[in-house]
Amino acid sequence: MAKKIPLQPDYFELETNTVWSFPDRGKWATHDAKYRGNWSPYIPRNIILRYSQEGDTVLDQFVGGGTTAVEARLTHRNFIGVDINPSAIEITKNKCAFDFETPSITTLINGDARKLDLPNDSVDLICTHPPYADIIHYSENIDGDLSLLSLKPFLTEMGKVADECYRVLKKDKFCAILMGDTRKKGMVQSLGFETMRLFELAGFKTKEIIIKEQHNCKATGFWKTNSIKHNFLLLAHEYLFIFKK
Repeated sequence: MAKKIPLQPDYFELETNTVWSFPDRGKWATHDAKYRGNWSPYIPRNIILRYSQEGDTVLDQFVGGGTTAVEARLTHRNFIGVDINPSAIEITKNKCAFDFETPSITTLINGDARKLDLPNDSVDLICTHPPYADIIHYSENIDGDLSLLSLKPFLTEMGKVADECYRVLKKDKFCAILMGDTRKKGMVQSLGFETMRLFELAGFKTKEIIIKEQHNCKATGFWKTNSIKHNFLLLAHEYLFIFKK
């Protein structure tokens, strides 16, 4: 008889400092690591519980594999999930198809993070994990897919995303973005802090900069060998920025 997977984590405690590390990425409810590049459910759970209340509306406009959607439902928040890729919407819909008693409402929209079909000042929390430019392609040719863009055009479009975040978020509420750096020709491309600057230009204030340690990255052995051979350090962290409107 298969072991029943719990809907909630066996043990959970809010993070209290600015370095987060989750060697066990979390396997409760419908969570798994099958959607490439998705984040550990410990991250949205921490953000949702710290920066919102039950009954609030949480937005993730890069909903991807549905991790944030599941956590919003499990913590009794209303949820709006947007993704330009219809397959991500379908995956998230399936991820949320489990029995759980909650008055919260989950709304999924095939749409564009740069032009949200939402009213001004309508969201209580933004909790999202955008692509890191073109490191992982999430589609082959969907018009407007930011994961197909190299660094400079990606940052131009992320500026529009930041403006939309500011528009739809309520005053004094929070916006959480996970972003990592990239490396090209041996040199670091500071995608993280460039993104932070775009959100500050949109009007946000930076409340927290959290260092999130990466674990179990694909091809680690290959890259370890090459890091020594070609004299560069492996990027083993991401930035979780918490902005306030």
